Amino acid sequence: MVVDDQAIVRAGFAAIVDAEPDLTVVGEAGGAAAVSLSARSAPDLVLMDIRMPGMDGLTATRLITALESRPRVLVLTTFDLDVYVYEALRAGSSGFLLKDAQPEDLLAAIRVVAAGDGILAPAVTRRLIDTFAQGAPPPPIVTGTLEQLTPRERQVLLVIASGRANAEIGAELGVATGTVKTHVNALLTKLGLRDRVQATILAYESGLIRPRGTPAD
Repeated sequence: MVVDDQAIVRAGFAAIVDAEPDLTVVGEAGGAAAVSLSARSAPDLVLMDIRMPGMDGLTATRLITALESRPRVLVLTTFDLDVYVYEALRAGSSGFLLKDAQPEDLLAAIRVVAAGDGILAPAVTRRLIDTFAQGAPPPPIVTGTLEQLTPRERQVLLVIASGRANAEIGAELGVATGTVKTHVNALLTKLGLRDRVQATILAYESGLIRPRGTPAD
């Protein structure tokens, strides 16, 4: 489902998605209508704008991800909306992408999030983390602690926070991709995390990584 307050923007994103044989747009809406439409159409994934009149994307994300059908939300944003993006991730979004992303990147992000993973736009991640690292830390997002992780799982978490995929993590750590996936699943379970997006936030909030990707002492 595509959520944006501008009909022409919704139509543009919908056309890109509907052109793919494995993807179908089941609805378009803006603001408050997005929540009721999500409840009726039960989409697997919602493309969510943040700044909308009436009900903004933060509130809509929080309500939609709480629905019984548990849709996943991919936020579409611009550079000047860092604060809103961060709060959207905490509200339940599975990631964010720049609105000026290429169509192939948008489609790839949709498939990643729909498959159950999270995604962070690389060009925005560093700025986002740096911005909030300079202020007061937000409340913890999980009940698990890093002490539950094995040394290898902590290594994997460090590399996840830099935005690398499983194959890249395996190459860096010298292990098979399947082994990386096992470690990722284990650390997410131990920490009570939904996906890599929450893992990245936790790595910074806990002090495991400093701003600009420098590992903590």
